[in-house]
Amino acid sequence: MKRVLSIILGGGAGTRLYPLTKFRAKPAVSLAGKYRLIDIPVSNCINSEIHKIYVLTQFNSASLNRHLSRTYQFSQFSEGFVEVLAAQQTPESPSWFQGTADAVRKYLWMLEAWDVDEFLILSGDHLYRMDYSLFVERHRATDADVTLSVVPVTDKVASSFGLMKIDATGRVIDFYEKPKGDALKQMQVDTSTLGLTPEQAKEKPYIASMGIYVFKKQVLIDLLRKNLDQTDFGKEIIPNSAQDYNVQAYLFDGYWEDIGTIEAFYEANLALTQQPQPAFSFYHEDAPIYTRSRYLPPSKLLDAHVTQSIIGDGCILKKCRVSHSVIGLRQRVHQDCVIEDALLMGADYYEPMSESSRHLTRGKIPMGIGEGSVVRKAIVDKNARIGRNVQIVNKEGIEEAEREDLGFYIRGGIVVILKNAVIPDGMVI
Repeated sequence: MKRVLSIILGGGAGTRLYPLTKFRAKPAVSLAGKYRLIDIPVSNCINSEIHKIYVLTQFNSASLNRHLSRTYQFSQFSEGFVEVLAAQQTPESPSWFQGTADAVRKYLWMLEAWDVDEFLILSGDHLYRMDYSLFVERHRATDADVTLSVVPVTDKVASSFGLMKIDATGRVIDFYEKPKGDALKQMQVDTSTLGLTPEQAKEKPYIASMGIYVFKKQVLIDLLRKNLDQTDFGKEIIPNSAQDYNVQAYLFDGYWEDIGTIEAFYEANLALTQQPQPAFSFYHEDAPIYTRSRYLPPSKLLDAHVTQSIIGDGCILKKCRVSHSVIGLRQRVHQDCVIEDALLMGADYYEPMSESSRHLTRGKIPMGIGEGSVVRKAIVDKNARIGRNVQIVNKEGIEEAEREDLGFYIRGGIVVILKNAVIPDGMVI
């Protein structure tokens, strides 16, 4: 694995995850109360003994850069590094990144100087645990030019992915990015050839790309240099290379979730609270997920009733009821609150203890969830100040709304309270 260089794509504006991406890049969004999305691919690389890691960023990348620099510091006696390559304008390339392939192309001059055999291309907004060494070994064993990691998917979600057909050797013979209608039906295959049972194959009749690729070094350089008009791996580079190159499919049989939308992000976070065993678990001693060490105190629960929930470090929950929720770092929940099916992202810092008393703040609403408030089926972003007796319950069952002036959005029926928002006492959302 010392002969592999990993490139993690930080993504663009992250419009599908807006408003969580209003102030931060998509990979910097909080996950499971204490992690960030970028921790998943970086940790997978470290656990796979791939220690040369670049992260390509372009949009709102300040918090992502800060997190990476504070978290991943390898020994000075090793070759390991996690470095950010930000979009930049040069005389030869005056434009910003135009797509996934274009982002890598802009830094080819530096990447090709590395004495490596393969480039591993990863995405920054997926939730999964994967040993990339098995992926790379399969790539080498089949003498592939390109290998895609694939999963079988259902009819319901198939049109959101790049779909493919493969032959008996695993070689990709047809690839179509996000097909619709008749084009989608034509991409149906018998996935039992991948080892699925007949029932599973009937339920998941499509082979989808995970957006994870291994390229032979020279093959990637050639593809990017020869096809300067092609800016995206999934839409252009991969489909157009299937005819002339040995493009192989590698079946990934573990849990994998693309959490690039508000609904998928919300569901994936709350799924972590499942009993007895969630589909994805952070309790894996052999392949831990790393994140920044914050040295926070343990959480304090004062007469709180908590069921099927995750509580992050440094929280104070007082005489409240919390069920099926994820509570992030430094979160304060005051008495008589009800938190159900909610994701509270916590806070970036503590306010002085005196600020928990309203009269000491001259009427200012303190950070956290105020007394008597109800938060149900909602995401509350960091540093939000929720007043007393607030109802965040989507009372009218609205699917979509944009009320930035009032500090919230509704996406797929999920209320999203903005970062740093102030919700006044008694407000009903």
